[in-house]
Amino acid sequence: QVQLVESGGGLVQAGGSLRLSCAASGRTSSSYDMGWFRQAPGKEREFVASISMYDSSTYYADSVKGRFAISRDNAKNTVYLQMNSLKPEDTAVYYCAASRNLYYTAANKYAYWGQGTQVTVSS
Repeated sequence: QVQLVESGGGLVQAGGSLRLSCAASGRTSSSYDMGWFRQAPGKEREFVASISMYDSSTYYADSVKGRFAISRDNAKNTVYLQMNSLKPEDTAVYYCAASRNLYYTAANKYAYWGQGTQVTVSS
């Protein structure tokens, strides 16, 4: 089992920045590639970014490329999502999740999920 706990969400003005954290625990937590998803009200959960457990290779959705950066600290079993130049359309609950493949973008490919953290971007 892998437990994931997100933090760092909040309210920010358009153009601002936030950094989300996802702390992983569990015997095999370091064996997974990690991803971030988001879900806005009335919309499906969508892939945002992912990172490899092996070499920290990354993969991004086109909508956040150049604005968001995913990173991980294996010593702390923590994954981060640095979000810059935020837009109102980035408003959503953000979830971290664990999978076996960096390039998975479908939510059903991710085995473990956190509880989510709210990000609200005001215009």
